[in-house]
Amino acid sequence: MNNWEIDRPLGQCFGSGKAIEPGREYFGALVATEEGLQRRDFCAEFWESEKPEVFCYWRTRLPAPEEKKKLFVDDEMLMAFFERLAEESEREKVNFRFVLALILMRKRRLKYDATKTDDGREIWRVRVVGEGVFAEVVNPHLDEEQIEQLSSQIGQILHTDL
Repeated sequence: MNNWEIDRPLGQCFGSGKAIEPGREYFGALVATEEGLQRRDFCAEFWESEKPEVFCYWRTRLPAPEEKKKLFVDDEMLMAFFERLAEESEREKVNFRFVLALILMRKRRLKYDATKTDDGREIWRVRVVGEGVFAEVVNPHLDEEQIEQLSSQIGQILHTDL
C-alpha cells in the first residue's frame, strides 16, 4: 500500500509561498500528484485568483497556536469525499474510499446492506442513512493494520480526528 505525503497546516500558501496568519481563512485541498494524494493549503487570495486544480477541498481558518484544536471536517464533507471517489479505480483511491465507508458506517451515516462478487472483486452495497440511496464500495481486503494506518493518514490529511 502506498503512503501519502502528509503535511500539517504550516501556515504557508502552497501557491504563493506567502504566510497564512492565524485567524485567516484558507483552503485546504487534496491534490492528485504522481506520488499520490497530497494535502496542500492555499491562501484565500491565491485560491480566488488562480483557482488551482484539486481533487477536493474545504475552507477553514488557521487557528492561533494557543487555540484548542477544532474539527475542520464534518460528516457532510466526509460523505462528499466518499461520493467523489465513487468512479475511481486507482488502488490508493479505492482504499481511501473503503476506509471512508468504514468511518461513515461507524458514524451511522452508511449502513451495510449486502455483498456481491463482480469480476473477482468483493463489492459491498451500503445504504445512505435517512436518504434510502444505495452506493457500492469495493472491499480491497485491507488488514487491520492497513486500515488503522490509512485511517490515521486520512485524519492527518484532513486535520481531524476520525
